[in-house]
Amino acid sequence: MQEIKTKQKTMPTNSIYHHTEDKLLKELKWIQYAKEDPRGFEPLYNKYYEQILRYIYQRIDDKEMAFDITSQVFLKALNNIHKYEYRGVPFASWLYRIAKSELYQSFRDSKAKRTVNIDTVHLADMIDEMEEAGTDEDRKMLIHLIGELNDDEVQLIEMRYFEKRSFREIGEILEITENNAKVKSHRVLKKMKKLFNQIENEK
Repeated sequence: MQEIKTKQKTMPTNSIYHHTEDKLLKELKWIQYAKEDPRGFEPLYNKYYEQILRYIYQRIDDKEMAFDITSQVFLKALNNIHKYEYRGVPFASWLYRIAKSELYQSFRDSKAKRTVNIDTVHLADMIDEMEEAGTDEDRKMLIHLIGELNDDEVQLIEMRYFEKRSFREIGEILEITENNAKVKSHRVLKKMKKLFNQIENEK
């Protein structure tokens, strides 16, 4: 079972798709420079460090370990920058995939404990989509159900409802299509609604 922690307000999440064409082209120049000279990686590091740290810290709630994993993410990115292929989206999507891999490795090695930081403000959005009343009791039950989901399902819930990411972003991070991200997210929500109703009927 996942460790659940609730909070009233999350840090603002900047969509990786809030980029103009000019910004993407500027970033591409940084990437090309970084492939030729490690010093060119600095602007990318400065631009995305806080985003990646937030992404990791949301999932382990251990500040020191979050910093360690974030450092490992950027080290791997720097060492493998020559493998990066531009796909018309911000560099962040590649960094998030590395971060996801590093996090899962930490969970497998038992170095980190999986945490779900539930934003109680955005929890209401999920309740609305589930077409439930949204009472305090409902919220507590929903938090309990999230703790029963597997890692992949929890990640979808986190990115869609607590980090407010678009399906396109989710697809890029998980390396699936935008439509597949939408289908999977709705499937998890449907599963939770079914479990929610089963508990309600057993009362």
